[in-house]
Amino acid sequence: MFSLTVRDHMMVAHSFRGEVFGPAQRLHGATFIVDATFHRPELDDDNLVVDIGLATRALGAVLGDLNYRNLDDLPEFAGTNTSTEFLAKVVADRLAEQVAAGELGAGARGLTEITVTLRESHVAWASYGRKL
Repeated sequence: MFSLTVRDHMMVAHSFRGEVFGPAQRLHGATFIVDATFHRPELDDDNLVVDIGLATRALGAVLGDLNYRNLDDLPEFAGTNTSTEFLAKVVADRLAEQVAAGELGAGARGLTEITVTLRESHVAWASYGRKL
């Protein structure tokens, strides 16, 4: 299996509900380093997994909708704990939509999976992988 990873970051504010979250129940900020890894069993006709420029642009567009936002204020996340794990899935799903819409080019048709990793610190991160 071949893979290619592009990286960006986002800064958000949010709060959590539930005692398990301790002080994170209060509004707080988080800066995530975001890695999006694209997988395919064979390279395309140009010997690529996916065009790096298009993948970088797609990741930037997905994160741009979340960056510098208070996630508690977004209707699509109303009543949801926007944990690192949850956000990894949101980003992966939105990237999958970009692939399906052709935003990553014709060569991206051969992609079989996307894995998104959100690193919230040097000691903690979460990932979500989804089939395409």
